[in-house]
Amino acid sequence: QVQLIESGGGLVQAGGSLRLSCAASGRTSSTRVMGWFRQAPGKERDFVGAIRWTGGSTLYADSVKGRFTISRDNARNTVYLQMNSLKPEDTAVYYCAATAVLVELGLSEKYPYWGQGTQVTVSS
Repeated sequence: QVQLIESGGGLVQAGGSLRLSCAASGRTSSTRVMGWFRQAPGKERDFVGAIRWTGGSTLYADSVKGRFTISRDNARNTVYLQMNSLKPEDTAVYYCAATAVLVELGLSEKYPYWGQGTQVTVSS
């Protein structure tokens, strides 16, 4: 099993920045990719981005490209989501997730492990 704990959410004004963290524990060696998803009230859970533990290659949703950056610290088994130029439409609960697969990373069903989520609210 893999346990994921997110932190860093909060309230920020439009145009501001936040950095989310996701600390992984347990059988982290069984995972190869860490993903970030978000879910706004009444909407489906959407893919934000993902990063490979090995090599650090990243993938982003079009809606966040150029504003969000995912990084990782392998020694700490932690991934980060740096969010800049935040917009009110970025308001959501943000989840990190882990998977061993390397394809279709935008699909939430490819991730068997999930954190509890952290709320991000962007005021206009």
